[in-house]
Amino acid sequence: MRGTRVLPAFLSLLIVSVLVHPVALAQSAWEEDGWLRTSFGQERLDAGDEFGCYGVPGLSWINDPGAVAQACKTYIEDRINASKWGQSPLSSYTPDTLTMADHGKVASQGFVVHGDQTGLEESAWHNNTDVPTDPWDWYNLGRRGGSLEKGIASLETVQAEVESGGLVNLYWIGRVNDATVRHDRDVLAYLDETPDIWLTTWGEAWSSWSGKRCYEHDRDAAEIDGRTVLTFESLETEACRSVSNDLPWNIPLTWLIDVEGVEVLDVVSVNSNRSLASIEGEKNTQQGWWQQDDGTLVLSLVNGHPVNITLNGSDVNNDVLKQAEFFNNHSAAVTVAGHQTTDLFKWAKRFVDDTSVRFTWLVQPRVADDVDAWIPYAVVGVGVLSVFIMLGVLGREGLGPLAHLVAKPSVQNPSLGAGNKRSLDADEEA
Repeated sequence: MRGTRVLPAFLSLLIVSVLVHPVALAQSAWEEDGWLRTSFGQERLDAGDEFGCYGVPGLSWINDPGAVAQACKTYIEDRINASKWGQSPLSSYTPDTLTMADHGKVASQGFVVHGDQTGLEESAWHNNTDVPTDPWDWYNLGRRGGSLEKGIASLETVQAEVESGGLVNLYWIGRVNDATVRHDRDVLAYLDETPDIWLTTWGEAWSSWSGKRCYEHDRDAAEIDGRTVLTFESLETEACRSVSNDLPWNIPLTWLIDVEGVEVLDVVSVNSNRSLASIEGEKNTQQGWWQQDDGTLVLSLVNGHPVNITLNGSDVNNDVLKQAEFFNNHSAAVTVAGHQTTDLFKWAKRFVDDTSVRFTWLVQPRVADDVDAWIPYAVVGVGVLSVFIMLGVLGREGLGPLAHLVAKPSVQNPSLGAGNKRSLDADEEA
């Protein structure tokens, strides 16, 4: 009897779990963007673009933001890395209707940058002085500089925002229905040609900011053949990882090192024994070094990558001044968020060879055709109906959770009435 109760109860629980879990049925409402799995997607990744979340058809940001974030994270991770610096996505669009508690649910899925203009009181980079100080400031990332769309974009606005400094976040959408949206080439050319701009993404910007909240380094100097060799490493410690729940990508962080103006001859990786490239004027995130006119060494390294710095002089004093606010000690950073990216190729193909601007592609699956969308619902419906019919049959036999509703009435055997005794009982009494 116990076994006959367990099976129907388990089946009933299974049915309920399918019906109440929104992700299970939402998958019938969309079809994937196949470009994420191709070499084109990998090329965008290698170039430095980022993949974040915009939404999932069939799921509601308002009704269950946690379910949207979970489903979107799985959608991305099953198809492509979020960045060349990390697998898991950090960035997500969120509407301006969510509460701080809702944003906490989204953050619990690993999304630490929410944008843009989400309406919360705390905010980051809505202007050049709106510098984030706490993790939740990034739940309301500002939109600065306007749109990249031709006819809407303003070169004067973008110039003013970049010159004022801080993180400038532009908006972009590649298509509206079947119509292709054109981008403003003048704005793109300005961003490519203007020096002292870090062309980055949401996740890179947050990882850099997070890296400055807690960091440790190790350095040591030695004299070799009349020259000073400074060994330097940006450490990756458990204490610092725990500050941000081990979420930041290990991107190159830029250090400013005072070497008394002495010429830097070379910077060599200890691990590979190869010289790091010069990154003078570079605007995309990478490892390397260069020396400013004032003699300060600008060094960009990932954590856990020790280097030997050869200085053209003996007994050179050195000091780590600070971490730069932005990569390569640039004064401004620029991101472009590609909203509602349902077809990566159509959204990104025009930017493949023409620009060093990096995009945060906020992806979502395409809405499924109406002809196909009903099929999974029908399958679930038939399955549910079949299970309930089976439970009904068991119930008529007095088994399962429906037994008390549909069980057949029992027929009492007259020979076993209250006034009759079995022959064995009679014999025992005799």
